[in-house]
Amino acid sequence: MPRAVVFDLDYTLAVPDRDRETILAEAARTAGAPPLSREAYLEAHRHNLTRETRRPIFADLLEDCDADVDPGAVAAAYRETIADALAPVPGVEAMLEDLGREYRVGLLTNGPVRAQRDKLETLGWEETFDAAVVTGELEAGKPDRRAFEAVLDELEVAPGDAVYVGDEVEADVYGATNADMHAVQVLLEDGPAPDPRAVAHVDQPAVPEEVPAVVATLE
Repeated sequence: MPRAVVFDLDYTLAVPDRDRETILAEAARTAGAPPLSREAYLEAHRHNLTRETRRPIFADLLEDCDADVDPGAVAAAYRETIADALAPVPGVEAMLEDLGREYRVGLLTNGPVRAQRDKLETLGWEETFDAAVVTGELEAGKPDRRAFEAVLDELEVAPGDAVYVGDEVEADVYGATNADMHAVQVLLEDGPAPDPRAVAHVDQPAVPEEVPAVVATLE
């Protein structure tokens, strides 16, 4: 039986009340920056998974823009806009509490330290997990197996005794299985198709009900 359940954060346990393109546009306007591409943001984010803040992400995005804008100001505006929009997936807080009675419960999330820690503070989840690891604090982000090993070390469990729950195919499903963990894929309405490497596939709204049931069936 598994001894630990580890979760991704964004779009697995918590979601903004409006799409990220809108949030990025709002933050750019607030900071006086030109319009920024969501696709370009994601690419810059992937290259800055082990940072303290999002400033390097926005520095990359603004590098070719003819605008005198402080990347730190855009990063701050983006962080504050997300904080205003972020909410738990309904039912996940009770699920995490229930799982904690039987398993070690962890969090592994990609992103800069301040951005992701601010999300946990906004949600009131600073003490929710037995271990909460942000890749900005590490040498590598997901899908690198070192990121998964870091949270497993903090939870004091072996990879084969842990389940990872997340929505991204490369970062979460591949990353977890490559680290010898079980993976449960969270399916989003407009997200990727079910990946065969996952032991189960759960629609995002059903996470609170179905994830505990899946974990209980694993040996």
